[in-house]
Amino acid sequence: MNLPRPDLLRRPWRTAAEASTLLIAVAVAFPLYWMVLGAFRPASEIESTEPRPWTLAPSLDSFRRVFGQQDFGRYFVNSLVVACSVVIVSALIAFLAATAVTRFRFRFRTTLLIMFLVAQMVPVEALTIPLFFQMRDFGLLNTLGSLVLPHIAFSLPFAIWMLRGFVKAVPETLEEAASIDGASRARFLWRILFPLVLPGLVATSVFSFISAWNDFLFAKSFIISDTSQSTLPMALLVFYKPDEPDWGGVMAASTVMTLPVLVFFVLVQRRLVSGLGGAVKD
Repeated sequence: MNLPRPDLLRRPWRTAAEASTLLIAVAVAFPLYWMVLGAFRPASEIESTEPRPWTLAPSLDSFRRVFGQQDFGRYFVNSLVVACSVVIVSALIAFLAATAVTRFRFRFRTTLLIMFLVAQMVPVEALTIPLFFQMRDFGLLNTLGSLVLPHIAFSLPFAIWMLRGFVKAVPETLEEAASIDGASRARFLWRILFPLVLPGLVATSVFSFISAWNDFLFAKSFIISDTSQSTLPMALLVFYKPDEPDWGGVMAASTVMTLPVLVFFVLVQRRLVSGLGGAVKD
């Protein structure tokens, strides 16, 4: 009796899985496509009552209006400063904290780790008003510091919890061998441990960068009067007017705002994949 080969039996399921993955990818990518399409559409097509998923007359007028805004470049630089500051500071603190809670034994260590998880469960919207009064008391309202500090605080619990698995995966015998060879704890930390957990740092940095770069809630709440300290998401309000919204400008500004995130992803793609893979293994 000839039995069907196992690979032939798995083929329909594999085809179904690949088709499902393709459909999900199309559903995820379609809003991005529609955003870019809206950025290149002329005003007549944007205002048309019969929208089409293509354009035969692409135009750069929306981009000209975006880059013609006097403060757009300043908004871009402010967003870059906030996002890069959050990534660098949170990565450094998370690396040191993850090493501490993994390598050292101290009281309330487990309680501290549980608090990291609890902090992730609190909605950001519930803390916006308390953070507003805190930033006011610190004298940080209308400054980029009022955006950097909250994002560092919100990115640290996830980063520490994720990096803890990477630090734990490094055997303690490696540190003992380095100590025998004369390496100090600080040298082991930065010369040996840091490169080994770098993929995890990249993975957590991506999430920190995206959260800080796309932030609108804190920027709207803490930057009240000094528009020179506004970030790029606030630039979208320039083109959105309740009576006469400039949808072409909104789409063009959103496209420009998305480009740095895509560039960042391309630069760290390999380390990001290995970092997420390491997190899953742990």
